[in-house]
Formats: sequence, C-alpha cells, structure tokens
Amino acid sequence: MPSLQIRELPEDVYEALAERARREGRSLAQQAVAELRGMVELAAVDRRRRTLEALDQPAKEARPALPDPVALVREDRDA
Repeated sequence: MPSLQIRELPEDVYEALAERARREGRSLAQQAVAELRGMVELAAVDRRRRTLEALDQPAKEARPALPDPVALVREDRDA
C-alpha cells in the first residue's frame, strides 16, 4: 500500500486532525486517510452534480462541454 509523508504541516491543522482522531477513536494516520477519502468522495459527488445540472439545461441553451464518460468511469474505479 502506498504511503504519504507530509512536511511542514501547520500546527493548527495537526491539532484539529488529532482532536478529530481522538473523538473518533482512530490513530492520526487513520483519521488522515478518512478525511482524505471523504474529500475524494465529495469531489466525485460534486462532479456528478455539475454534469447532471449541465444535462438539465434546455437544448436551445449552449451547454458546457461534458466530460468524457470513459474518463469518468475510470476515475470512479480508481477512487
């Protein structure tokens, strides 16, 4: 499994993460993974929401370019 080392983490960020880890009964590393996973999932939900909003626009309005569906599926599989 890959690992990640973060240098020069601001003290306030460290303390907030440590407090959340204590509340959730997790180690600091487990909490960091949970927080990062949550951010990735939120980004995917936001991307889907924007795509659906673009599809809901009436046909006569100019629609923004939609992302390639193959790339979206691959991105979801990799997440």
